Amino acid sequence: MNGLESLYQELILDHSKRPHGKELAEETGRTATSLQRNPVCGDEVTLRVRVSDDGERVLDVTWDGAGCSISQASASMLSALVDELGEEADGDGMPRADVDARIEGFRTALRSRGTVPLDEETFADAAALSGVSKFTARVKCAMLAWVALEDALERA
Repeated sequence: MNGLESLYQELILDHSKRPHGKELAEETGRTATSLQRNPVCGDEVTLRVRVSDDGERVLDVTWDGAGCSISQASASMLSALVDELGEEADGDGMPRADVDARIEGFRTALRSRGTVPLDEETFADAAALSGVSKFTARVKCAMLAWVALEDALERA
């Protein structure tokens, strides 16, 4: 294992052990919740998203769940990414279009079988999940929270 792969593995384990956003926020304002399960391995994530009144900005993402370190780290990384980018936008949340683009980019990279890496500038810590794309049985684990966010945004 090279140094970068080792660093990414440590980052995944760190997010799994000390997750960001792992506690469902109360349903205040315009919120939606999605429960997603991976029946193959038993992973599950319940994700709650809060959006602006006009639905154009994602204000926060919280979640709860159980499963492998990849599914739990991915949910943590997604929550942290939305928080970080929302703060960069003067604390007004992340534009919905940017969230949608990142979900699609994440999906594309994970389905690429290692040919499309995730960019750290765009995906922050979630770029550490690029290697998962080489293991088709683990792709669903990494995608679980992202699919839950996509579903919750459709409901919000």
